[in-house]
Amino acid sequence: MNHQVSPIGYLRSCFKEKFAIPRQPQLAPAARGVLELCAPFDNGDAVQGLEQVSHVWLLFLFHQALEDTPRLKVRPPRLGGNRAIGVFATRATHRPNGIGQSVVKLDKVDKDRLWLSGIDLLDGTPVLDVKPYVPYADNVPDALNHIAADAPPQIDVLWQESALDSARRHALRLGEPLVELIEQCLAQDPRPAYQQPTPERRYGARLWDVDVQWHYPQPGCIQVLDITLP
Repeated sequence: MNHQVSPIGYLRSCFKEKFAIPRQPQLAPAARGVLELCAPFDNGDAVQGLEQVSHVWLLFLFHQALEDTPRLKVRPPRLGGNRAIGVFATRATHRPNGIGQSVVKLDKVDKDRLWLSGIDLLDGTPVLDVKPYVPYADNVPDALNHIAADAPPQIDVLWQESALDSARRHALRLGEPLVELIEQCLAQDPRPAYQQPTPERRYGARLWDVDVQWHYPQPGCIQVLDITLP
């Protein structure tokens, strides 16, 4: 039996492309966005009482990774991207029905939108449902996951002085913690684990409306080179 679902809203996110999005929620607290609700959920009734909640679960579609043929095995970044395991043992974006879930911080509730932080969702993501985080039920102190027991290790993030000055100016213009967002995302090393880049190779990603450029001057270290408008 097939079932149809419809988005209850769409996320307007600081992440404008998939590269450099944190691989789990809450790893970049400065990552912010707004869930804009669709009718009939945008008149205030559906969010009544949500102001009493600090965090929510988002159920959403990996809308840029939908596939007609389901994958039984995937190669998760946590295992270096070169070891395949069962899809249900991972949180890979290649899901049988394209459904993802993230627990994010709820900063503000308006009648037709929710202001969120600690997100790991691409701009334009269709959201299927919002559920309140329930600490006594959702927090399992003795839970185990031997594949991903701890948060991924972080690497040092350095700045060229001109890039830092530019990031600060754009942060004021945007009214967003842009410097913190860049540092939190890059500290998780967004490049594929199997790549060993030379110092000459540049990487880039768009955060909010700016292009961020960086390189790896030495192993275990990122240097932000440039912050520009496209």
